Amino acid sequence: MSTPGRRTPCSHPTRHHRVPAQRLTRSVQQAGRLLSWNLAAGMTTAATDLLLAPQADWWHMLWPLPWYITSASIPLWTTLRAREKAAHQQSPGEDDDIHDKWDQAA
Repeated sequence: MSTPGRRTPCSHPTRHHRVPAQRLTRSVQQAGRLLSWNLAAGMTTAATDLLLAPQADWWHMLWPLPWYITSASIPLWTTLRAREKAAHQQSPGEDDDIHDKWDQAA
């Protein structure tokens, strides 16, 4: 017997725990921003290293850091983007509603 107020797990095959599309889109956008900003920071630090040749001891550890983060964020963004596209293809009904509204507006 289950405890009152406690939810029991559902084994129904049509119920799957999915990440809401809006949350997934937000995650893709944030991962894309991380990737873009790290690319910009990597180019900036590479140009600084080339043009100014800083002699600080910490510089040699700092300037490749954006490139390491970029190489880690590329698979993250790619995976999230693929999941977003797959989720979008699984729910084509939403697009049909939008196109119907566009046809009515025209």
